[in-house]
Amino acid sequence: MKHASIVVRADWDEEAGVWVASSNDIDGLAIEAHTFEALKAKVAAAITDLFELNGFSSSLPEIPIHIMAGQIVRIPNPTC
Repeated sequence: MKHASIVVRADWDEEAGVWVASSNDIDGLAIEAHTFEALKAKVAAAITDLFELNGFSSSLPEIPIHIMAGQIVRIPNPTC
């Protein structure tokens, strides 16, 4: 693992109607879920599995995961 914490990017895919998460800090992370709450749980479970599969080790009792979310909100143009 490169860092003492993992940064995960989560974006809303409007076409598919799902949150999509990936990370440059841990190879193989590609998760999607219909709600942000479900995405958080899936990300934590996947990272745990990827740690084991990839043989990562850490002396930290807990490893922080920062989920950075982005979602586009559209409003009607009040000048039109």
